[in-house]
Amino acid sequence: MKTKPRLRFARVLRGAGIALGILILLLYIGLPVGMAAVALWPSRSAPGSPPAGFEAVTLTTGDGVQLNAWYRPPENGAAIILLHGAGGTRESMRPYAEMLARHGYGVLSLDLRGHGESQGKVNRLGWQGSLDVGAAVAFLQSRPEVQRIGGLGSSMGGEVLLGAASAYPELQAIAADGATRRCLEEYLALEQNRPLVHNFTARVMFAAVQVLSGSAPPLPLLESMQQAPDARFLFVAAGENDEEIAFNRLFAETLGSRADLWIAPQVGHTGAFARYPDEYERRITGFFDSALAQ
Repeated sequence: MKTKPRLRFARVLRGAGIALGILILLLYIGLPVGMAAVALWPSRSAPGSPPAGFEAVTLTTGDGVQLNAWYRPPENGAAIILLHGAGGTRESMRPYAEMLARHGYGVLSLDLRGHGESQGKVNRLGWQGSLDVGAAVAFLQSRPEVQRIGGLGSSMGGEVLLGAASAYPELQAIAADGATRRCLEEYLALEQNRPLVHNFTARVMFAAVQVLSGSAPPLPLLESMQQAPDARFLFVAAGENDEEIAFNRLFAETLGSRADLWIAPQVGHTGAFARYPDEYERRITGFFDSALAQ
C-alpha cells in the first residue's frame, strides 16, 4: 500500500523535472530566437520636414534598395554621412545634422534600409549596412562641392560605418557613438561573455538572425578598421555601460595613434550629446576639423 504514494511522488518529481527542462529550453533557446526576431522586426516612422538648408534626396544601393535622405552641401569641402541607431530614423539625428551644419560641414543623413521611409528589410544589427554606406559615398562623390568624406553614427549607425571602413577608403574619418559589436566573434572577444550560459544563448541568437534574415554575418568591426589603414577614428563610450567601455577601449588600444576615445561620465548608451552638448560638439567637430583638414 505504501508503494502507491511513492510511485505517485516519483511521477510528480519526473513531471516537474520535465517541466523544468522545457522551461530551461524555452529560456535558453526561445528567448535568444525571440531576440533575433526582434532584430529583424520592421521599424517604420516618417521623419519630419528637412532642417533648414537641407533638401530631400533619394539614393539607390548596389542591390537596388532605395534610401531616403536629407542633404546639405558643405561650405568647407567636407561632408559627413550621418547614420541613426537601430529603430531610429534621420529625424532622430536632426540635432547632430544641425550641429555639423553650424560648422560648415555638408551632411548626408539617411534612413538606413528597413527604417523610416527607406525600402528594404530591416536588420537591427546592421549586417547589410555597408551597402547603404556605399550608396551614400557614391552620392557624395558625384557632388562637385564635396572633396572629403567622413561619417558620424549613433549606436548601430556607428557600427555600420566602422564595418564599412575597409570597403570604402573614401571614408577618411569616422566618429562612432556607442558602437560595440554585431557578430558572435566580437561578442566572445570579451572575457565576461565567455561563460557557457552567455556563450550558448549568444550562439543561438546570432545563428537565428542568420537563418531568419538569409544574410551571412559581416566582417568584425575591429578587423574592418584594421583594413582601413588611412582612416582615423573617434570612439564615444557611455561611462555607465561597462561593456561599451570595454569594446571601445579595445578598439582604441588596437588602433593606437589613429584613434581617440572619449568615455563620457555619468551617461547611458548614446547619452553624451544630451548631457554634454557643448563638449560633444567640441570633440566631434574638432575631430573632423583635424582628420578632414585640407
